[in-house]
Amino acid sequence: MTFPGSEDLVVTRASLDDWTVVAGWAADEGWNPGLSDARSFFAQDPDGFFLGRIGAEPVSAVSVVRYDADYAFLGFYLVRPDLRGRGYGLTTWKTALAHAGGRTVGLDGVVAQQDNYRRSGFELAHRTVRFTGTVPTAPAPSGVRPAEAADLQDIAAYDSACCPADRPRFLARWLDTPGHRAFVRVAEDRLTGYTVVRPALDSPRVGPLFADTAGDARALLLAVAAWTPGGGITVDIPGSNTAGVALADEFGLTPSFETARMYTGPVRPFARERVYGVTTLELG
Repeated sequence: MTFPGSEDLVVTRASLDDWTVVAGWAADEGWNPGLSDARSFFAQDPDGFFLGRIGAEPVSAVSVVRYDADYAFLGFYLVRPDLRGRGYGLTTWKTALAHAGGRTVGLDGVVAQQDNYRRSGFELAHRTVRFTGTVPTAPAPSGVRPAEAADLQDIAAYDSACCPADRPRFLARWLDTPGHRAFVRVAEDRLTGYTVVRPALDSPRVGPLFADTAGDARALLLAVAAWTPGGGITVDIPGSNTAGVALADEFGLTPSFETARMYTGPVRPFARERVYGVTTLELG
């Protein structure tokens, strides 16, 4: 069978409904997408999602979500497996990347694509390792409780300190999406960490997991385990956070997947040592 070339590919912005197809591709790749991720993703930048079609048939996708005037994040770089190697992905990539303008772009790249990302100007910041397993149940640690609406301002400020950009639109939706459960840890009337767990195709995904110390992160994970049926979770931990990796080892979580956080340029300073689990590999 003869397939059309990349010159026949039409790349357009994708709608929320279009993204159901892309989420299915991500599931087929074993990425374990959250069941309700898309609405939060589109809340941040509804123009940042791109789909390549041959005729009416979706064949490729990329998202480039703008956070502010300086930073964007690329994800969902996917081509239908039976149509790879025909230039569809690269054409979609170039169209989508233009949406970033002059912003620094981040991504979490799978191992197979990291050399291609380097050739496109991305440089390694750190490895990110996906850990999966069951956290032992234990009595709820002191100072940890479910997040409340009154916590939103404090959570947003804490989140801002842990990220390369502010993301209020995404965060507001992420915290109140049905099925998502957020926990905070408070000590002496001050937030010392927060996390969100959400249902996914396989085990529930934890992200973000932001905490002042390993003790705070441990307490938050125990709270998640107590709420999650069976205690099974998936969390993506920066390899540069040795305390986070040690915590995963302590709980007997198993590394199952690896990506590389890469950037095209500088990002604003943020508290990398507080990042015990990234929010998502798709949006940073």
